[in-house]
Amino acid sequence: MDRSQILEHLPGLRRYARLLAGDAWAADDLVQDTLERACRKWLLWRPDGDLRAWLFTLMHNLYLNQRRSAARGQWLDIDSLSETLAAPEDSSDAALDLERCLQRLPAEQRAVLLLVSVEDMSYADTARLLQLPLGTVMSRLSRARSRLRELMETPSASSAAPAQSAPTAKAATPQAAAPALRRLK
Repeated sequence: MDRSQILEHLPGLRRYARLLAGDAWAADDLVQDTLERACRKWLLWRPDGDLRAWLFTLMHNLYLNQRRSAARGQWLDIDSLSETLAAPEDSSDAALDLERCLQRLPAEQRAVLLLVSVEDMSYADTARLLQLPLGTVMSRLSRARSRLRELMETPSASSAAPAQSAPTAKAATPQAAAPALRRLK
């Protein structure tokens, strides 16, 4: 195994980490931790196996471990402070709005959505990486897409409550406002 084989996967790892963590610094730390773990556990990787899937599995498991340990700490709910911290709304900044909506998805739905839609992994690869049945991957992906569509259609998606949006808000917003997501394979 040479260094170039790992280097070719860094952009995908960084992209996935950025969307998982929601913060560039945390994403860089997650990629760093993933690469450190890959070096420590190198003997566990099978040369005939898929290096990309192995690295993504390491990253996903590290992310879950970090979330579990962070859950024990105290966190400030930023949604409760949104009115005092709110910046002026910029309707042209759909990318930031999409990222905020992605962060509002449950972690298990977000992971499946990112792997299939952003990293272009097949359902079978995603199921293997996350150690889930194929049907669970498809179900989580469907729920994630529906929830993301609801969040994006909400007039103020970044300040909306995490609960389900009202049916009237969904009907009042045109369908064209929803983000372009890949269709099911």
